[in-house]
Amino acid sequence: MKTKADIATVEGYTATLSPLPSTPRTAHLGGDAGGTGKSNDAQNKPDHALSSRGDPVKERTVKRSWLLSGIIPVNVLILGCALVSGSAFNNVKINSIDLQIYLIILVILTTVWMLYYTIYTSREDCAVLYKDSHAGPVWLRGGLVLFAICSLLMDVFKIANYIGYLHCDSAVKIVFPALQIIFILVQTYFLWLHAKDCVQLQRNITRCGLMLTLSTNLMLWMAAVTDESLHQTVVPPEVENNTRSYLSLRASGGDNSCICSHSACSIFEQAYYYLYPFNIEYSLFASAMAYVMWKNVGRQADEHNHHTLHFHLKDVMFGPVVGLVMLIAGLGTFIIYEVDVKGDQSTRDTALMLHYIMNMVAVVLMSIVTLAGCAIYRLDRRDHVLEKNPTRSLDVGLLIGASIGQFTICYFTIVAVVATGAKGHLNALNLVVSLVTIIQLCLQNMFIIEGLHREPFHDDDSHQASVFTNPYVLQAHRDKLSGKLVECKSSPALAVRSMHIAPLAPSTHTPSHRHGLTWKRRALKEVCVFLLLCNILLWIMPAFGARPQFDNTIGVEFYEFTLWAAVVNIGLPFGIFYRMHSVASLFEVFLTT
Repeated sequence: MKTKADIATVEGYTATLSPLPSTPRTAHLGGDAGGTGKSNDAQNKPDHALSSRGDPVKERTVKRSWLLSGIIPVNVLILGCALVSGSAFNNVKINSIDLQIYLIILVILTTVWMLYYTIYTSREDCAVLYKDSHAGPVWLRGGLVLFAICSLLMDVFKIANYIGYLHCDSAVKIVFPALQIIFILVQTYFLWLHAKDCVQLQRNITRCGLMLTLSTNLMLWMAAVTDESLHQTVVPPEVENNTRSYLSLRASGGDNSCICSHSACSIFEQAYYYLYPFNIEYSLFASAMAYVMWKNVGRQADEHNHHTLHFHLKDVMFGPVVGLVMLIAGLGTFIIYEVDVKGDQSTRDTALMLHYIMNMVAVVLMSIVTLAGCAIYRLDRRDHVLEKNPTRSLDVGLLIGASIGQFTICYFTIVAVVATGAKGHLNALNLVVSLVTIIQLCLQNMFIIEGLHREPFHDDDSHQASVFTNPYVLQAHRDKLSGKLVECKSSPALAVRSMHIAPLAPSTHTPSHRHGLTWKRRALKEVCVFLLLCNILLWIMPAFGARPQFDNTIGVEFYEFTLWAAVVNIGLPFGIFYRMHSVASLFEVFLTT
């Protein structure tokens, strides 16, 4: 009786090449610039392979490399925090020009490193032998490009606005957005091409460069968030008169004595402030992708186990329809709120009440739907992903960490309202919205984290489908592989696993969506789409100017303006990022369901 391998050989096919056993390396792989300079196995082998050997010397080498790169963001961010904090207040000997000079230095250094990395990896075939298929999916890179385009428009509007002040203000305000345009173009190209890279050469330099990239993006995010927060924070006149000078917030308009030389300054200023949310999200997207690349340095990724995911809305109707209704209704109430909240006291109270009611309806529906999704998880039993993955770990960490900002604002609001007796309809609604938001955040975190850790759906027969390749094509790949082995002086297993041989005999099973979805999968997809659209709504409102925390004076009266402004301006950016990150995570859960 013939085995499957014998039958395949007779029919002119051979089974897909499996990884060869790992063999020790005996030659130098080109050195690790920035390392110890030793030509030994510790410099040549991937990091996780070193750790698996249990060699203490090699493990210490890896840890020193991680520590060296970790020093960079600590120093860059702490110094940046000091500059950002100082430039946010009046009567401090640090202004926005000093901060922008610091950002210019970071942007130039990061741009130079990204160009160096791109040129080096394009010339050195052995630099990137592995690709992490989970990192930088096309929809994430597409979102990065969209935010990059909006960020470029923002910088163009900034330059057009600051040209009008060139006769009485510093030229640095024009130089910085001009250099940021170059930085965004280079970084978007860099991340689009290299987001999946698992670098094997010059690991120390690569880790340091990626940490510099991450730090620069976080500094740009911090500066943009501070500028946007100061623009949106309106200091009540009675508070401004009674606040001490060293706590007085800097006005967003800068020096009032400097008058614009052309009439379009106000138009350009309003335009680039409306584009700030996109620039903020771009910096965070780029930071996350740089972090995943940093984690992947020296890593051997197993791409052959990755499932190809496709986006389609077949058999999914209720979630998109109801979600779009909520999105349109929410945008309508948001426009009314933005117009009426600037009116008299009666009009402002009506606008606040409408805003609270819309938020309460959205959050309550999201909580109910999320609870239903968690219940369906119990019925739709599926194995959990066991392999370690930097992208998934980062998604979970960001989800939990970013939600802390919204939790902080909600709990501070609850304490203020309850302590003052929750008098009036507005305060009662404010209290209810805060309580329900806390519940919704907890349920949504549970739903998304569970979905991210579940195995992607696949037909049962897909595991049994055998994929074969032509032996002559396989031999040609082996010949090419032999040449690469000589050139890289690498282990056979390392190079074999980096070669991806396309199957010549297509699988016979039909994709699951052609047969329709089971009710459990359909329900989970409905939940994902509905939550995704609602999170977009809850991102748009605060990102584009909704500040009920300041329009309702309960927080200012209870905590005093300085403390309340710090709580809102620190917690709200994290809450805004949480909503956008939830959109990305829910999209991934939708694809894997």
